[in-house]
Amino acid sequence: MNLMKSLIPAAAIVALPQMGLAQEAAAGETAQHTQYILTSLLFLVGGFLVFWMAAGFAMLEAGLVRSKNVAMQLIKNMGLFSFAAIMYWLVGYGLMYPGDGWMIPGVLGAISPASLEAVGLDGVNADLSYATVGSDFFFQLMFCATTASIVSGTVAERIKLWPFFAFVIVLTGIIYPIEASWQWGGGWLSEMGFSDFAGSTLVHAAGGFAALAGAIVLGPRIGKYNKEGKVVPIPGSNLALATLGTFILWLGWFGFNGGSQLAMGTIGDIADISRIFANTNMAAAAGAVAALILTQVMYGKVDLTMVLNGALAGLVSITAEPLAPSLFQALIIGAVGGVIVVLTVPMLDRMKIDDVVGAIPVHLIAGFWGTFIVAWTNGDASFVTQIIGFAAIGIFVFVVSFILFSILKATVGLRVGEEEEINGLDMGELGMEAYPEFSKG
Repeated sequence: MNLMKSLIPAAAIVALPQMGLAQEAAAGETAQHTQYILTSLLFLVGGFLVFWMAAGFAMLEAGLVRSKNVAMQLIKNMGLFSFAAIMYWLVGYGLMYPGDGWMIPGVLGAISPASLEAVGLDGVNADLSYATVGSDFFFQLMFCATTASIVSGTVAERIKLWPFFAFVIVLTGIIYPIEASWQWGGGWLSEMGFSDFAGSTLVHAAGGFAALAGAIVLGPRIGKYNKEGKVVPIPGSNLALATLGTFILWLGWFGFNGGSQLAMGTIGDIADISRIFANTNMAAAAGAVAALILTQVMYGKVDLTMVLNGALAGLVSITAEPLAPSLFQALIIGAVGGVIVVLTVPMLDRMKIDDVVGAIPVHLIAGFWGTFIVAWTNGDASFVTQIIGFAAIGIFVFVVSFILFSILKATVGLRVGEEEEINGLDMGELGMEAYPEFSKG
């Protein structure tokens, strides 16, 4: 008995290191599970917020078109998001994130529908290095749909419904996933050192280039420019809706940029996400104030639509690098975006490019500024590489979009007839005269 009593402590001492290793392993596994869960949660919450941007685009566009085209603009926004969801599952996600399945390495991804994990996935079978496939797919889909939303506003009030949807199907299923794969999918731009944190070029400028192609092929609205070439103002139907839409977009942008941290499992990650939120907000505020002051100086009066677009341009400008800047640098970046809008909106009118909501200045021009200025705050980026990346994506998206719009114009027709445009697309495309309760007032 005495011998047994003496051996028990000795056995315990021998076992302690093994117990410690087991506890460390268990703690490490728990930490890994926690990181996996929190990152998946970040994608889901970020995705919810970016989804809410669809409502923002719908309200902004509904407020900036004339009342006779409001229902048409709303059905376009409902349809484009729905088509994007289907096409991104069917083709887009595989093209954008091919893993080792590139058809042309670094350039063209794989063609295969997205598939989710098994029901009831456990920690043993999960790839704990990132997040759930479902959360990643859901989050990335929202960026894809946003690209299409940008096009919708520019080509408003004169494009046919189904040809527009045909373009959206190709944009969300093929064009956007291919160019986005060059950076976010580990393609050739990523290997070259191009940097676009949350999509100033990949999402916003790409949407802007597609919108530019559509505006050129369609031509301006009837009455937008008179015989002397002067601009004829066409006021929107509801500036309250447009303002509401802008604030919704501002809110959704926190998910857009914050979720692009792509991790929320450490103290450093959550501190960085907080920094991204603060910088995103500062840039938006600075863009609005810059537009407010500049319109007062240039025109003697403040222009609300310019202020709304100034805030959005500030948001686009900070999207390429919302983490590295200080708050003061974010202020400068956003303010320049606001100035860009005020200066480039009339420039487009001089070129007779009719952009109903100002999406091209906001998303394309401010997108270039935001992409270029990344090298100011991010030491791993270079100004030359940023320009090359922007140009490559711009040329690809614009050329393919221009060809597609031209084919649609030559075959099924792209633009509504003159009478339909004058009477309004709600009547001509949707037959709203059959539902008088919708057109009161």
